[in-house]
Amino acid sequence: MTLHADTAPRSYSLLTSNLICMASMMIWAAALPAAEVLIRPDPPIMPPLSLTAARMTMAALFLLPVWIAVEGIDALRRTNWLRGLMVGSLIGVGALFLVMGQSRTTAVMAAVVSSAMPLVGITIEILLDGRKLNRGVVVGLLLSVVGGILAAGRFDGGLGFGLGALICLASVITFTLASRLTVTSLPGLTPLGSTTVTVVGAAIAACVFAAIGMVAGMPGPDWPAFGWYEFGALALFGIGGLAISQVLWIVAVGQLGIAMSSLHINLTPFYVMVILLALGGTWNWLQAAGAAIVAVAVLIAQGLIPLGRR
Repeated sequence: MTLHADTAPRSYSLLTSNLICMASMMIWAAALPAAEVLIRPDPPIMPPLSLTAARMTMAALFLLPVWIAVEGIDALRRTNWLRGLMVGSLIGVGALFLVMGQSRTTAVMAAVVSSAMPLVGITIEILLDGRKLNRGVVVGLLLSVVGGILAAGRFDGGLGFGLGALICLASVITFTLASRLTVTSLPGLTPLGSTTVTVVGAAIAACVFAAIGMVAGMPGPDWPAFGWYEFGALALFGIGGLAISQVLWIVAVGQLGIAMSSLHINLTPFYVMVILLALGGTWNWLQAAGAAIVAVAVLIAQGLIPLGRR
């Protein structure tokens, strides 16, 4: 069973679908350094919970008028908002799990755990869609995980699979499931519409989490340090790294399925490295090798590089 049969209003070729997925990952990767502007200072200008809420709210405020302009106000009236907001809340919960997990482990460990997303995706498709495995898919998934671990880069942080890693894994599972539900549980909506509805739900959930954090005494944004430069970084992180990237991601999931789309996410660390290289960073051959392995894994899993018969 394929995910896009009944949900995608338009069908793309395999090459186009993969290019859309790559574009989503590249835009997401390009926006990640913008987050450093807000969370790198000590203390951070916007703590993680506040940043997540502001980012998702900005993405929702961007997508809503775009959706109305493209499809008309009637598209909003025909939408099952309750279901969309519930799915979107899963994305917000996944973002919260990621923040909690990263605070309890190393960034390298979080990246290693995230590389398991293709395995999570194929497991969901096996359990919910009855998908059958073949040798190419198995080899491609395993190569993608290995390449994703290598693409994470340095391993000098002392990896340890503890509570933080388990919470990061919960984040991966939640986001993967929410991405699939965005495609399958909102029939009749275009990728733009389904993304907008779920991002609005995620924004509401993230704002609730941030409000609870503020009530609990957690630090809030440092508004005196927030200027136009910081606003631009937030806009890039929210509009580019979430709104635009998520629309393209949902298009890819609708065409390729969650498992095949998830293979691309392990290329993100390599894209970040290339972007930072253009800004004066250094080349990392380990990450480049990992990216090459992931690229081969995508081709094998999708049958573009056939495996020889025994």
